[in-house]
Amino acid sequence: MFKKILIANRGEIACRVISTAKKLGIKTIAICSDADINSPHVNLADDYVNIGGNTSAESYLVIEKIIKAIKKTNADAVHPGYGFLSENVSFRDEVNNIGKIFIGPPSQAISLMGDKIKSKEIAKSANVSVVPGGLDSIATIDKAIMEGKKIGYPLMVKASAGGGGKGMRIAFNEKELRENFTSAVNEARSSFGDERVFIEKYIEFPKHIEIQILGDQFGNFVHLGERECSIQRRHQKVIEEAPSPFVDKKLRDKMVDHAIKLAKAVGYYSAGTVEFVVDKNKNFYFLEMNTRLQVEHPVTELITGIDLVEQMIKVAYGDKLNLTQKDIEFSGNAIECRIYAEDSSKNFLPSIGRLTRYIEPKGKNIRIDSGVVEGSEITMFYDPMISKLCTHSSDRKSAIKEMLNALDRYYIEGVQTNRDFLSKILQHKNFDDGLYSTSFISEQYKDGYDSYKDDIINKDVLYAVATFVNFQYLLRAASISNQLKGFNKTVGNIWNVIDNKKNINVKINYNNFNNNFDVYLPEKHFSIKSNWKIGYPLFSAIIDNKLHYFSIQRNGPKFKINHKGSMIDLLVLSERHSELNKIMIPRKKVDTSKFLLAPMPGLLVSLPVKNGDSVDENQPLAIIEAMKMENIIKSDKKVKIKKINCKEGDSLEVDQVILEFE
Repeated sequence: MFKKILIANRGEIACRVISTAKKLGIKTIAICSDADINSPHVNLADDYVNIGGNTSAESYLVIEKIIKAIKKTNADAVHPGYGFLSENVSFRDEVNNIGKIFIGPPSQAISLMGDKIKSKEIAKSANVSVVPGGLDSIATIDKAIMEGKKIGYPLMVKASAGGGGKGMRIAFNEKELRENFTSAVNEARSSFGDERVFIEKYIEFPKHIEIQILGDQFGNFVHLGERECSIQRRHQKVIEEAPSPFVDKKLRDKMVDHAIKLAKAVGYYSAGTVEFVVDKNKNFYFLEMNTRLQVEHPVTELITGIDLVEQMIKVAYGDKLNLTQKDIEFSGNAIECRIYAEDSSKNFLPSIGRLTRYIEPKGKNIRIDSGVVEGSEITMFYDPMISKLCTHSSDRKSAIKEMLNALDRYYIEGVQTNRDFLSKILQHKNFDDGLYSTSFISEQYKDGYDSYKDDIINKDVLYAVATFVNFQYLLRAASISNQLKGFNKTVGNIWNVIDNKKNINVKINYNNFNNNFDVYLPEKHFSIKSNWKIGYPLFSAIIDNKLHYFSIQRNGPKFKINHKGSMIDLLVLSERHSELNKIMIPRKKVDTSKFLLAPMPGLLVSLPVKNGDSVDENQPLAIIEAMKMENIIKSDKKVKIKKINCKEGDSLEVDQVILEFE
């Protein structure tokens, strides 16, 4: 077996590969950019090489630097992870040229399947069903419009060398095609160094189903079932599960047959994924083949018990597969939620900053693949994914329940995340019923999701929890020794909980008989028992004989409580303080309506307006690139540009003034 492996990647996937390598007794070498010098994957590896730079283009995408690191450390093999150079034929060939092993499929398979146009041609010749269009690269907007008329709308612009949702845009008409074509080309160039794009028919109400295959260098293949990946935003997967609630045995058998047929056609070996788009009538079409480990591979590992990274390493070393299809048993259901550093209340704009508090959930049914720790920095240079949270249980409903509780026990402070948004998706009836397509998020959460604006059905339990936590703090204050005689602090049991302008009277008492606290609201009573420690931001309690989880931030009498994807701000005051609070003068809000503020740090790629321009509603004002994605900032009303304060190519800070309006 290999003695030493270099991991040509970063973050959680580098940590994931290191974990399996250690299990196999293989030493690991990490590479890192200047921005990643203190990252967990660097600390976990046996050794590391700093290849310099900050952006991907200066570090993890520079083949020469990585080859130099391989030579320097004398690694036997290279695991590319996913993204970056994982599907780059030139990199694979360079690794082979210096006598080292690339842990992945052969060059021919990467080349043929990595090019989305060629892969469709091969699939078609192998009698695999393909989506109409997409057999020629489109160089100009004029040619794109001609192709659009030929295929018909809606259509999809896709990067030929793409993956991970980069360089992809949907257009429902010619106007949208004109707007999105250039962005798709720019994103393809910056993400893959290849600006070629093609156009194909966009199938409405599609399901995105993928088949995990595994092959060795002797022509043996097995499949590890399918994954449901239809919960997507901007073509980037958000929630995945295995098996799919939509796929029956008949459909599964057909898709598996096509997947392995395609893999054999290109002489494939290693782990690979064949992706299909499936319509509501269970007709399926080849989408693409990912010639690498998938981000969502953990759900497959959880239901099969097979370590895909281990299999990749052994196949690359030259071992035969040590399992047949009959050996593979599928057990239960698994769900993966991708935790992203993004603000769902601002239409999912990237969020950048340092993780000032970071607590991962734990449990026998929980798996978390992360590449961060408390104190890690989420930078503008890389993908915004913080971690992958997975749950596994005997059935789908139980796996969903486990995930909801795990999300409630996941605490991240310092950046905005999509945690609450994920929780809300999992509670949606369409998700629970398995009745959703890839357009689920764009249809159900068109403008994003604001956890503060969510309609909370049972606020009473939140009022009770806020009162309980406040009471614990005051009891501690009252127990401080050496208080001035005659002025000992006492704690009353009658409190007012202020929810916006609503005032709720609450009474709390300790129940000696049941060893719990009784909390009385005007029309409800709660029994609360908890061993919560003061100062800890995660609160768990048995409330009316049922276990609940919350996250709580406290600032004096102010409480920010999060539960099941909903957020609420509450004040807990004594009766006298409540009276005084009513006459407090509210702070004036700063009017920023005459400014376009940068919603995130990033690079100002384009300013399609100039001083004096009159701008219509929904017209692009600026294009900002952050975390490898272009974000088009559009006007929400008719305005006239008074002054431009920035220029193209500027690095922007959050809330920096880009434009001023009349």
